Amino acid sequence: MSNDSMQHRKNDAPIRRFKDIDDEHENAGTDEFAELFQDSLRQPKVGDVVEGTVVQITQDFVMVDVGYKSEGCVHAEEFMDEDGVVTVQVGDKVKVLFQRNENAKGHLVLSKRKAEQLIGWDRIAEAGGEGGIIEGKIVAKVKGGLTVDIGLPAFLPASQVDLRPGANLDRYLGQTYRFRILKVNRKRGNVVLSRRVLMEEERGHVREQTLETLEEGQIREGIVKNLTDYGAFVDVGGVDGLLHVTDMSWGKLNHPSEMIKVGDKLNVKVLKFDPSKGKISLGLKQTVPDPWIDVDKRYNVGDRISGKVVSLMEYGAFVALEDGVEGLIHVSEMSWTKRVRHPSEILTVGDQVETVILGIDPGNRRISLGLKQTEQNPWTVLEERYPMGTKLEGQIKNITDFGVFIGVEDGIDGLVHVSDISWTKRIKHPGEVFTKGQTIQAVVLNIDPANERLSLGIKQLSPDPWSLVPEKYKAGTRVKGKVSSVTDFGVFVEIEDGIEGLIHVSELSQEKVPSAKGFANVGDEMEAVVLNVDTQERKIALSLKALQIAIEKEEMQGYLGSQNESFSSFGELLKGELNKNNNA
Repeated sequence: MSNDSMQHRKNDAPIRRFKDIDDEHENAGTDEFAELFQDSLRQPKVGDVVEGTVVQITQDFVMVDVGYKSEGCVHAEEFMDEDGVVTVQVGDKVKVLFQRNENAKGHLVLSKRKAEQLIGWDRIAEAGGEGGIIEGKIVAKVKGGLTVDIGLPAFLPASQVDLRPGANLDRYLGQTYRFRILKVNRKRGNVVLSRRVLMEEERGHVREQTLETLEEGQIREGIVKNLTDYGAFVDVGGVDGLLHVTDMSWGKLNHPSEMIKVGDKLNVKVLKFDPSKGKISLGLKQTVPDPWIDVDKRYNVGDRISGKVVSLMEYGAFVALEDGVEGLIHVSEMSWTKRVRHPSEILTVGDQVETVILGIDPGNRRISLGLKQTEQNPWTVLEERYPMGTKLEGQIKNITDFGVFIGVEDGIDGLVHVSDISWTKRIKHPGEVFTKGQTIQAVVLNIDPANERLSLGIKQLSPDPWSLVPEKYKAGTRVKGKVSSVTDFGVFVEIEDGIEGLIHVSELSQEKVPSAKGFANVGDEMEAVVLNVDTQERKIALSLKALQIAIEKEEMQGYLGSQNESFSSFGELLKGELNKNNNA
């Protein structure tokens, strides 16, 4: 190559280098412009919902970087919860609505709340609007129902909360469910939801499946929906069946609430099913073996066994021995000594008691129990402690027409019959002599442990005065006394305390007396002669006529002055008269 050529190339080199630089500069400018153009396309516009990052939190605002040349600000209250606490932190990602360009401080004006509303409306549109299904969270209680957050606040009427709406709506707060959209009014910002409609639809599908497969004898899982006095309604798959109280337990139940409550999950047996009427009868006790089948193999008469008092009736107390097996303690088997009128005097529901089995009747599902049999019968040792003839002292517990009851020990009373109060007095009613609460002495006459009877006597504390009457009042004895009563047939004369004699109307006078009434008055003093004494019948026969005859003869003999020729004494005169009367 020539020198000129080489020189020419050297001179051209700088020119090519400048050209390359210009080309490179031109290419760089094109790329930068394209990039700036793309950036301008990515810049948020007013009305857009964009995602940004929280970069700063102040008292009034939350600053969010949305990729714009300046940061945006959101009122802090839009991020606050019910307690006024801001729920975001620096670095959190949030969605906001670009409301307008820079404010006076050069910040974009953003809104979290409006962004959520737009998102919510988009979700409603995606769900299909009215009739669609949308998911949301129940966040608050309002008048007439609840507020649901679906991206925007929606109203859930109380009647649409559940299949059986209850008064307590608080239990739904914070729960997330699926809802059917009933009404939408975007202009007014109103959305009405229903959970119940969806549940009814779902239940209808389940019900159809259940009815297709339901058969008698099946064991099904169910949920207790409602309780009544006679049983419980149980949902066994969209279909309610009746669980009668008699089919809940092999034992006795007064009310279903004693065993189950609303919401309980149960395994129940289908007892009856009528597809045409849709009626289902369920059983709970039928899911376990009947404990009464072999009850006589597990229990024996005489066994001591403990149980829990489950109910009280007027006639006794029912005691649960095991699940489904109860025994009855009759009131008569509760105490050896106390007269129990009602079981509540001794027992209360819930008491754990020890009993003795008195009888077992598996066929009638009955077990008879005794409470008093767990202790020694005090009547069996009463004879040892109080032999016949024992003197004791006690308080009068009760007074009746036939006698008085005296407290001997706690729960043991002895009876003093009215005939055993006095040897001599005729007592019509014990109340004439005694008062309730009075302390008296008595003697043990008889003890009958089998019939739980204790017989006492008061008159036996002293000797029977009639045992001395034959010696004191022999025939012919002259006695004095007061008239105690007068009847047609004679006059009764009390010759000593409690001992009376009868002057028969035929013995009142030597002359015939038609009636004793009017012959003497009560309280009159009278003298008579003893004719005879009957200790067995406790009777003394007196004679006024015999006394008069004897006195007349005595006076006559005294007048004649010849006592030796006549009766030697008044007694002999009287005996003659008595013999005469006896022979007559």
